[in-house]
Amino acid sequence: MVASGVIAKPVRAFGGFYSMALDTFVGLFSLPFAWREFISQSWFVARVSILPTLLLTIPYTVLLTFIETILLTEIGAADFSGTGAALGTVRQIGPIVTVLVVAGAGATAMCADLGARTIREELDALRVMGINPIHALVVPRVLAATVVSLALSATVILVGISGAYFFVVYIQHVSPGAFAAGLTLIIGATDVVIALVKAALFGLSAGLIACYKGISVRGGPAGVGNAVNETVVFTFMALFAINIVATAVAIKITL
Repeated sequence: MVASGVIAKPVRAFGGFYSMALDTFVGLFSLPFAWREFISQSWFVARVSILPTLLLTIPYTVLLTFIETILLTEIGAADFSGTGAALGTVRQIGPIVTVLVVAGAGATAMCADLGARTIREELDALRVMGINPIHALVVPRVLAATVVSLALSATVILVGISGAYFFVVYIQHVSPGAFAAGLTLIIGATDVVIALVKAALFGLSAGLIACYKGISVRGGPAGVGNAVNETVVFTFMALFAINIVATAVAIKITL
């Protein structure tokens, strides 16, 4: 009996998450769409995510570029530092920083907001008034997380390559023309599109997990705290798994 209870809880949670995800996808194409809530949540997620994104992007990029340029200089290929910067930023730093920020800032903020609404019984009040909480609250938040993740990924790529340019050219004295010429030597439009698709999947997954944990909170304020902690853990697990699979598929496509 104990073993069956232990197994039943995660299975029930997975079923609830799957059901909410299906309702969310259906709600994306249902009218009227909650545009005001979508804009509000997009600004909310962007506001809590943009500063951590910038603070993580620059050190990651500078460290990667610094090490790569030292190695390339040793073998007489410092002119290819732009290739290494573009490769690392587009394929890995962009997605990884997006994972960290979306999971650590955006998803937790959404979970805490929905969890507070849940324990105040606002979702039950919406149901009594005939309003579907999934359509009114979850759909705009999931879509906002997806859109903001796309913007964050593009920001990471732009800021990362710009920071690498200034560091390599002005600190490590690599030719600006050689750096710029090397940017598109390996990385092309296909890689950028794949990076943006990965970012959209990250945002979608983080939004779904955060919303599910938020609307299924139990146990009062302490339950909200537990839900936020679980959101971080589950989002990191899901996003890193997605990153591994998407990277493998991207390498297979671009080879």
